Amino acid sequence: MPTTTNLREVTTKADFHQSAREDRFQYHDYLGVDDLLEDDHKMARAAVRDWVKSEVSPIIEDAAMRGKCPTHLFKGLAEIGAFGPSLPVEYGGGGMDEIAYGVIMQELERGDSGIRSMASVQGSLVMYPIYKYASEATKKKYLPKLGSGEFIGCFGLTEPDAGSNPGSMLTNVVDDGDAYILNGAKMWITNSPVADLAVVWAKDEEGKVRGMVVEAGWKGFSAPEIHGKWSLRASVTGELVFEDVRVPKENVFPDVNSLRGPLSCLSKARYGIAWGAIGAALDCYDSALRYSQERVQFDKPIGSFQLTQKKLAEMITEISKAQLLAWRLGTLANRGEATPAQISMGKRNNVNMALQVAREARQIHGGMGITSEYPIMRHMANLESVVTYEGTHDIHLLITGMDVTGFNAFG
Repeated sequence: MPTTTNLREVTTKADFHQSAREDRFQYHDYLGVDDLLEDDHKMARAAVRDWVKSEVSPIIEDAAMRGKCPTHLFKGLAEIGAFGPSLPVEYGGGGMDEIAYGVIMQELERGDSGIRSMASVQGSLVMYPIYKYASEATKKKYLPKLGSGEFIGCFGLTEPDAGSNPGSMLTNVVDDGDAYILNGAKMWITNSPVADLAVVWAKDEEGKVRGMVVEAGWKGFSAPEIHGKWSLRASVTGELVFEDVRVPKENVFPDVNSLRGPLSCLSKARYGIAWGAIGAALDCYDSALRYSQERVQFDKPIGSFQLTQKKLAEMITEISKAQLLAWRLGTLANRGEATPAQISMGKRNNVNMALQVAREARQIHGGMGITSEYPIMRHMANLESVVTYEGTHDIHLLITGMDVTGFNAFG
């Protein structure tokens, strides 16, 4: 079994420049949505917010500017329960409900979308499919170490030529007795260059989609990093390349043989994004509101001008609507009733909302909005990735369209 220290450079907080900017974030709940939350939801949110202010905010601007992932935060994410919060404790999770999972993702993305991606990939796209589909032996082998942050995982579905249409994947496995031989490549994989293992989806000889756990130390496995990103710069992204990788059959999910497997994982991740995007929007709104009260032009704060107030009023309105949407999805998810199409709506609406809030917040900040003294441009650039991954904005529109009309407009 590979170890994390052999596979990646583990950073420390001291490796990053400490920002002199104080994290003055205040939570905004215009419609009193907190009345709908339980005490354990608020406690989880408060703990994660304190951690973000202490561990993420002081270094995140430097990490993003340098394009360097703060890998030491993986351990901290595990300690605050950010890996699989809604999975059972005996399988490395937090034993909480889906709303707790959501508020944790919200607070992490308030810090940075890349930090939330580190956590949501580990919990929703690695731990969740292993918990749901793997054999009991495989669960016990990997899940506790993933939950503790000893192992880092990634999720291999997207390919260079198979993004929105995963059914066209070329990665394949061939039966070879007690193992499968895996060949192919995956693209745009969060955590892959530092991962100890990957949950990989490939087609077998009958064209059926199979899922499996592939360890990074196995012969023929490589994960080159993708450089030159203008977005998610504090998150590490790479490829997965498989050249005759021998995967023991016990690592293959026994009862998954269609796209239903990976798509169920994507629903779990998209739900977390629907919450997470609110965090990015709240950070932008909070910064813009405070700036409008402190920045003086024409002998009075710019917040006293009608057009500034229009921007702020529209921002908090859209944030409030998104908070209610996320809460409703959470209540449905807790009952096992949230449909993939409903989750799709939440992901699309809330990320688009966050993008619009970030853009309006940038205008309120004027020229200062493009500097690292404020978080606006970092959030805006990050959200340009979030609006695309886990299903693009347009694909989610078609999912809703198909759900309400009954007609499939894909292809």
